[in-house]
Amino acid sequence: MKRNLTVKGMAALALALAAPVAMGEVSVEEYRAMLADKDANPGFLVIDQGEVLYKTKRGPKNASLEKCDFGLGPGKLKGAYAQLPRYFKDTKRVQDIESRLLTCTVTLQGFDEAEIKKKTFADQRYNETNTDIEMLAAYVAYQSNGMRINPPLKHPAEKEARKVGEAYFWNRHGPMDFSCATCHAEDGKRVRLQNLVNVYNKKDIQATMSTWPTYRVSHGVARNMQHRMWDCHWQMRTPDIEFGSPATTALISFLTHQAKGGTYDLPGMKR
Repeated sequence: MKRNLTVKGMAALALALAAPVAMGEVSVEEYRAMLADKDANPGFLVIDQGEVLYKTKRGPKNASLEKCDFGLGPGKLKGAYAQLPRYFKDTKRVQDIESRLLTCTVTLQGFDEAEIKKKTFADQRYNETNTDIEMLAAYVAYQSNGMRINPPLKHPAEKEARKVGEAYFWNRHGPMDFSCATCHAEDGKRVRLQNLVNVYNKKDIQATMSTWPTYRVSHGVARNMQHRMWDCHWQMRTPDIEFGSPATTALISFLTHQAKGGTYDLPGMKR
């Protein structure tokens, strides 16, 4: 995927790559201003890396992911992410982009699922680069850029996933007796200086969901919704939620349906 950066974009990108060294002096707002040119978003580098991974033959079966079916048929990526999560006959469950990628890397390439799950997210504490799953998710998702969020709700399993996701959203649990709704069911809430999205406010949730996967300035890497689910649970001090689990997929299904009709603007950029 070749992209021509403008002179402004190249300059902004150079500043962006140097920014982590001076993050104590430069605010997130100023950092974003440096990247005002869309082409300078470092998330594009992750998308390009994901494209290489997607097309490269790898794993015990020496195969690429070009025959992976994301819901529209093997190898059809255009608009596939815009229609996820959805039910898949081969796995007999509802899957989002990350859990579907996990299925394909195992079935098509022969990778071990347990090994992949040992390292699904880059750890920003050690300046790690994005993991393969993160890069692949960014690439596949980008193929729906500019399209409407339109997850299907026809199969009974899709309806159940959305229903379970909303119930989980309101369920209090963990040592702090928090639920997702504690932070995300009313307008005007915030943690410290960070405004919190109200998932029942159509405009808010569309603006949020339409920009994931996103480049996280404070992390220095691109993040996906599976990481967002894990990070929220970590902040609630609950045990780690399993990557690609039915619980995470149900939550993502609920949130995506709340944002239905929004337009994807990828890659996003957040604090």
